[in-house]
Amino acid sequence: MNQTIEIQPSSKKTILFGIFLFSIFLLLYSPILPGMYSVWMFNTNNSHGILVPLISLYLIFDKRKWLHLNDIETSPWGLALLVMSLLLYIVGIIGSVEILPRLTIVTTLMGLVLYHFGRKIFAVLFFPLLFLFFMVPVPDSLTGAVAFPLQLMATKLSAQIINSLSIPVYREGNMLYFANTSLEVAEACSGIRSLMAYLMLGTLFAYMVRGRFYKKILLVAVTIPLAFFANLLRVTGTGILAHFYGSRVARGFLHEFSGIVMFLFGFILLFLLYIALDRKEQASSRHKG
Repeated sequence: MNQTIEIQPSSKKTILFGIFLFSIFLLLYSPILPGMYSVWMFNTNNSHGILVPLISLYLIFDKRKWLHLNDIETSPWGLALLVMSLLLYIVGIIGSVEILPRLTIVTTLMGLVLYHFGRKIFAVLFFPLLFLFFMVPVPDSLTGAVAFPLQLMATKLSAQIINSLSIPVYREGNMLYFANTSLEVAEACSGIRSLMAYLMLGTLFAYMVRGRFYKKILLVAVTIPLAFFANLLRVTGTGILAHFYGSRVARGFLHEFSGIVMFLFGFILLFLLYIALDRKEQASSRHKG
């Protein structure tokens, strides 16, 4: 027998007021959102960001049955978070600190939910809201600072691997020199792009995996060496191909295609780790049962 959920008049007013507040939220952040969308579409380091709101919406939808089990109530802590977030938004706009208003998109939304719906509903929605931080573009200054040492490390290790395969190569900085060609390991080949995407996916898998907390930590922590390993394979493979076929293999379609292939390779490894950890918990639950 199907059960229908009856919404009380007071709840309807609360929901309508919530829609009004969310509309004000969109109006307030309308100067910020187009710029973020532009970064998602044209900056490959942050292209994963466009998927984040969609994933969060799905996670919220998946929690819909739990939302009905909790009463709607206001929370003064939400109002405090909302006021503090809006103050930081104003400071960021006045001071032209681009990252600050973008971060407050998430904190303002969290404050609205906590203030308008209360602690119990906020607790149910906490991770989907927290996950939205992954949609905020990472500043170029930070990615540059991280990318440069990754470039040098990938170049150095790649040169050692290629030399061990009896292919003569000389390394200077982030350049690889072969007998008939040279190859530059640019910032795009540092692995910073895949690192951000893997961190997002690892955090999502950590949320979904069942069992002890160490499994969640492992799924997030493994994304860093995974991104570096996948990128090292890409640089090494490109270097070997450049030795035999010239530097054209590092440009155009082949370069982009190799990036997609290595990202999918890393994603499959991460997904298999998640499956293994989750199945282990399932088997343990059956054994106890």
